[in-house]
Amino acid sequence: MSLVNYESVIILTPVLSEQQMQEAVKTYRELITEQGGKIVHETNWGLTKLAYPINKKVTGFYHFFEFQAEASFIAVLETNYRRDERIMRFLNLKLDKHAVVYNERKRKGEIAPARKYEKKEGK
Repeated sequence: MSLVNYESVIILTPVLSEQQMQEAVKTYRELITEQGGKIVHETNWGLTKLAYPINKKVTGFYHFFEFQAEASFIAVLETNYRRDERIMRFLNLKLDKHAVVYNERKRKGEIAPARKYEKKEGK
C-alpha cells in the first residue's frame, strides 16, 4: 500500500510537567514510525490558551505532527488518542497534493506566517 500524507494536532492537558508532555509526544512519534509511517515535520506549539474551556481547563500543550502513513493506521492512532487521558482533544487531517506543496513551501520560508489579528481600541 502507498503512504498517505496526514497532519495531526493534539492538545495535551496543562497539568503535565514538561517531561511528561515530552514522554507523551515521544509515545506517538514512536507509534507512527513503528507502524511503518514517516514523520515529515513536527512542531511543539507549547502551552497556549484555549478558545473555550475543555474539561475545566483553559490552557493546553499543543503539538503538531505532519507524517506519511497507510490509510488504515489512522484508526489505530485515533483509538490510542481516545484512550490516553493526557490528550484533551485531537484533530487528524488527510492532506491533498496542494496542501503538501503548501506545507513544504511554508517550511522553506517562501510563504510568510499568518499575522495575528489585533483588536482595535474603541470598536
